[in-house]
Amino acid sequence: MPEQTNELKKMAAIAVDLELSSELRTDAIKLLGRMGSREALLTLLALAANEGLINRERDLALKQAREIIKSGR
Repeated sequence: MPEQTNELKKMAAIAVDLELSSELRTDAIKLLGRMGSREALLTLLALAANEGLINRERDLALKQAREIIKSGR
């Protein structure tokens, strides 16, 4: 479990680093969605609420969170 927590932290850090390419940030958000855990869901919701991110990325984070909720994981 600690391994997954470290991975979540790394992906969240990549997703909010505006110095990285948009493509890399988007991939990090998608990976968080594929993780599908409760922690990933909470991380995605925090990203969606982050007003410092680009709207498209915030929308993607919300969409990924919605998919986790729909899947019931």
